[in-house]
Amino acid sequence: MRILVVEDDADLRRQLADVLSQSGYAVDLAADGEDGQFLGETEPYDAVVLDLGLPKIDGVSVLKSWRKEGKTFPVLILTARDQWSEKVSGFDAGADDYLTKPFITEELLARLRALLRRAAGHSAATIECGKLMVDTRAARATVNGEPIKLTAHEYRVLSYLMHHQGRVVPRTELVEHIYDQDFDRDSNTIEVFIGRLRRKIGQDRIQTERGLGYRLIVPEDEARVAG
Repeated sequence: MRILVVEDDADLRRQLADVLSQSGYAVDLAADGEDGQFLGETEPYDAVVLDLGLPKIDGVSVLKSWRKEGKTFPVLILTARDQWSEKVSGFDAGADDYLTKPFITEELLARLRALLRRAAGHSAATIECGKLMVDTRAARATVNGEPIKLTAHEYRVLSYLMHHQGRVVPRTELVEHIYDQDFDRDSNTIEVFIGRLRRKIGQDRIQTERGLGYRLIVPEDEARVAG
């Protein structure tokens, strides 16, 4: 999952980048509203953390522009302002949630996870696909209750497929959502990650749709048991 953080405070920006990266996300950063608006309009994000008090273009204006352009990614407003009128302005502009500085990083992560789950149609912190489970709080996966050891990129691929299970996810979409902007992207590595995941979670959980992409499904034997 790929997150954009638009925050003008350099220390907080680095802190958020570290926390989000350690939690399994690909993270892009913008230090002002102009850069943030451009990235939001040109890159595919799963969610955005947006400060309101930004230089060049304020956060509310940035958010209004995104929504006007048809961008539907969830947005968590992060700001030092605590007046109710500022919160109303943020929500009216299209924000999905609101967090006031100073904040506890665990709360920010929890709110972000909830936004990502709701955007993908999931309600619980643990996402299941048959006997395969991903705990989004701990960024861990299990099969039949047994933990799976995954690299950071393997987890990002699996997490994205889990959030969008049952749907064919194009390879290009996976590339866009598991790497940050500065990463030297190679779409061929997706096949490597898919191969590794199949060996770890079972060969029949990820289907290859030729010319289209990959689909995460419940294996037939597990589906029969559940039925």
